[in-house]
Amino acid sequence: MNVGIIGSGTMGSGIAQVAATSGCTVKIYDTKQEALDKSKASLEKVLARLIVKGRIDDAEKSRIQGNISYVNSLKDLGDSHLTIEAIIENLAIKQKVFSELETYVADDCIIASNTSSLSIASIAASLQKPERCVGIHFFNPAPLMKLVEVIPAIQTSQDILDKATQTITDWKKVVAVAKDTPGFIVNRVARPFYGEALRIYEEGVADFATIDWALKSLGGFRMGPFELMDFIGNDVNYTVTETVFTAFYFDPRYKPAFTQKRFSEAGYLGRKSGKGYYDYSEEAVKPNPTEDATLAQAIFDRVLVMLINEAADALFLNVASATDIDNAMTKGVNYPKGLLAWADEKGINWCVNKLDAMYNAYHEDRYRCSPLLRKMDKEGKTFF
Repeated sequence: MNVGIIGSGTMGSGIAQVAATSGCTVKIYDTKQEALDKSKASLEKVLARLIVKGRIDDAEKSRIQGNISYVNSLKDLGDSHLTIEAIIENLAIKQKVFSELETYVADDCIIASNTSSLSIASIAASLQKPERCVGIHFFNPAPLMKLVEVIPAIQTSQDILDKATQTITDWKKVVAVAKDTPGFIVNRVARPFYGEALRIYEEGVADFATIDWALKSLGGFRMGPFELMDFIGNDVNYTVTETVFTAFYFDPRYKPAFTQKRFSEAGYLGRKSGKGYYDYSEEAVKPNPTEDATLAQAIFDRVLVMLINEAADALFLNVASATDIDNAMTKGVNYPKGLLAWADEKGINWCVNKLDAMYNAYHEDRYRCSPLLRKMDKEGKTFF
């Protein structure tokens, strides 16, 4: 299979590595030669590290590199069977690129976008044959993360969806098929991990370190929400939150937090700026959490039930299947358990009671219980 990758940044280069490793002939396109040179040098370093770790040998390294070429003309992608765009998250720019690309490729070429937040239907609308367009959303770093969300637009043909799903499966990735709604699965369902943690902080319940400690010690999360936001970048995470909030017609469940907005405005972006919710300077001492078991349990329960509620509502609204939702969270963002499986473990009644208690305390629509959870509780059902 001939694969064209549009954009030679971290994500585009990572996707190219995945495709080349699977035996595809890959062309990476970028308008800037220095960006292509950087991509080539980066792959050399990555493959050299894999040799040191004993994952591949010199022959495999040469094979993967030999499968990739670097081009600076979109016309060079004309022989592609599949193209995946991984450029700036700007709808107008993506539409312009797709519209031009379509004039070069064959009628049966799949044209895909790696967008994490934009409407696939809007991107597809730029094409003369919109039925060939599909979302194929990898997670960073693409060679390591197992999950790929595949998102059909309302225009996407079943044949294209089937081919895209089979291709990504052949690349040894776990596919989660998602409806073309804001945030797809992961960026939608994960919002409470950040949003509710920020709300808990803003209410003065606990500080950053204590909230992070509660989620890691009781939940088994690899990173706490504030550590993770610092890792992602407060500017990036805030923008995603604001985008999802707006896209859902200002549903209060996705409401951004002033704390994160102010940290972003101040330039406290996290690790990349040296300061975020934590100080990353050499002389900095990380604050100790308040290791209170009762407090930690309250924090963990509150964040977990909000995550479960979001996952349940995604299932209720047919965003994805229960299996795909749980796979998305465990393999896309390394959650210790699938949220719907976690709901079964905690008990559906426990979830409903926790949510109702918060709604009664706040009278905010943010804490409304998913109709699916309530229905399942009445019927005594579980997700699995």
